[in-house]
This record gives sequence, C-alpha cells and structure tokens, in this order.
Amino acid sequence: MSLPPHPPNPAEEIVDLVDEENRVIGSTTRREVRARNLLHRGVGILCRNSSGEIYVHRRTSTKDIFPGMYDMLVGGVVGASESYEAAATREIAEELGIEGPEPELLFLHLYQGPHNRSWVAVYEVTWDGPIHHQESEVAWGNYMTEKDLMRKLEDWDWVPDGLEIFQRYLQSGRQSPPASEPA
Repeated sequence: MSLPPHPPNPAEEIVDLVDEENRVIGSTTRREVRARNLLHRGVGILCRNSSGEIYVHRRTSTKDIFPGMYDMLVGGVVGASESYEAAATREIAEELGIEGPEPELLFLHLYQGPHNRSWVAVYEVTWDGPIHHQESEVAWGNYMTEKDLMRKLEDWDWVPDGLEIFQRYLQSGRQSPPASEPA
C-alpha cells in the first residue's frame, strides 16, 4: 500500500474546514486548526482482535493535542480532499503498522470540545497481526478486554473526543464477541 506524502512538519499539513453540516467551506493548515479550534474532519478507528479485545494506547507527550493521554481509538485529521476511508486506512498504517483490513464505517460523530472540534468518521477493524507503533505518536499500547478497559476509565486520563465516541459506541449496542469458555 502506498501512503500519500505528508509535509515534514505535521503542523503544515493542509486540512479541509467544514461547517456543522459537514460541508467543506475552506482549508488551512493543521496548525491554524489547532490554534483557533476550527471545525474539521477526523477519523477514529477502534481496533479489536478476533477475541474482541480493544487496542488501547497512550499518546506521546509531543502530540499537538491531548499529549500523554490514553485512547481506545487510533486516528487523526483528514487531509484536504482526502476521503474518510483513505484517512482511516492511512492512520492505522501510520500509527499501528496495520495494513490489509478494510475499515468498517460505524457512524459519523460531531465532537464540539473546547480544544478540538471535528466531524469524526468512526471505523472498526479486526486485526490479529503484529502491531508496530509510530514512535512519534504512540508511547505504549496493548489489547485490553472491554471489562478491563471500563475499569481504567476512572483511573487514566483519556482523550476527551475518543472517550465521548467510545461511550456512543457502547450505547449503540455494539459489544465484543463473546469469549469462548475454556473446555
């Protein structure tokens, strides 16, 4: 798979600006989006293994937003003129080294936070292969059962948009596949 080229400085990446109806109204740099909390497009990908565990990671302390926080979604901004699906495929390849599975679109979510405002396309993939972290983005990661993840919601600092999206995901009735009982 060939990934689109990115500027050497992620802050200079060009992203589309959108309105509350998710219509493109312009474009600017990622730096400007962050500085002025402009509404843009993003993707979030929930990665499960075939046992139903969810891949959870801690962001590096150098991330431009929510540094050092935990997230149950891998994701990022959608580049200018990039499709949500292409961005989802790119992000899981960049951040976790996952190539091959086609992300399944679950829903669109409008997040309106004080530090990030975005229309997020939420996807899910199942992956049992190796994980290779992008060192500049992921400080730690591991698969967790949904039960263990729920216990950590009170203990760890979570990315607020990822947490809001995960709560919506749970409310939608999507659950991990039942674990098979040992014989």
